[in-house]
Amino acid sequence: MKMKRYFLLLCCLGIAVTANASWLDQLQELADPESKERQILSGTTQVLSSSKEIDYATERTIGEALALESMQRFGRPVDNESLQRYVNLVGAVVAQSSLRSTIPYRFTVLDSPVQNAFAAPGGVIFISKALLGILADEAELAAVLAHEIGHVAGKHALKSTRRAQFLQGVGTITAATSGSKGKEYQALIGDLQSTLFDQGLDKNMEFEADLAAMETSYRAGYNPLAMIRVLERLQKLEATSIKKGSWFSTHPPLQQRIARLKKEGYRYPDAASLAELPERFQEKRK
Repeated sequence: MKMKRYFLLLCCLGIAVTANASWLDQLQELADPESKERQILSGTTQVLSSSKEIDYATERTIGEALALESMQRFGRPVDNESLQRYVNLVGAVVAQSSLRSTIPYRFTVLDSPVQNAFAAPGGVIFISKALLGILADEAELAAVLAHEIGHVAGKHALKSTRRAQFLQGVGTITAATSGSKGKEYQALIGDLQSTLFDQGLDKNMEFEADLAAMETSYRAGYNPLAMIRVLERLQKLEATSIKKGSWFSTHPPLQQRIARLKKEGYRYPDAASLAELPERFQEKRK
């Protein structure tokens, strides 16, 4: 098992992923108010009911709508293709070891002074330049991304909205004229924006994502205790950091999270022997 994890980790830089530049181009298209894609996301949309669970395409559409809002609130993607590609490569390795490894994930570094990371439905994940800047090694980056992947795997954002009932029985979203369903969709997006960017998810969901971060990092070959180090570093910075929209305002108290994770540390007796890769991280982060 350990050799398998190391093999996946050492192959990280050779993993074939779609160029992150194309994802950034897609975000630019979505930001164009005249584009068909933007009209779909902004609410000129009809939701077709069916007896099946919400499909992935619909989940991803909702996630991309929230991606637009995230850029308006927290800043545009960092203009550093090498860094964006590196974060996507690490994220791809971690996602392969997650409980929801069969969907495509996209990871984007935002040029924001707020220390935060968040996941929109469908595998759209952001990390701020400020949060990236306090990390010490690749294992810590992997832990943060694994935490957000845990939210996607658990569909936490969709489960948290008070309009979750609207999604029951929804099959697909297709472009059409606006109407009552379109208004419901707009309200849903508004609720999700408030949850992700202002109020935060339920604390039990955050604890679940913390535990998923440790387990997923471990499966990928990284030291799972890196998640604890990230939280401890944030705890030291909390007094002097921007609170609004950060992990400090949208997540449970750090001391509670740290204590819970330390209780689970016994599950990983070989943690210290796993990868941390500080040199590679510092080189790629430039």
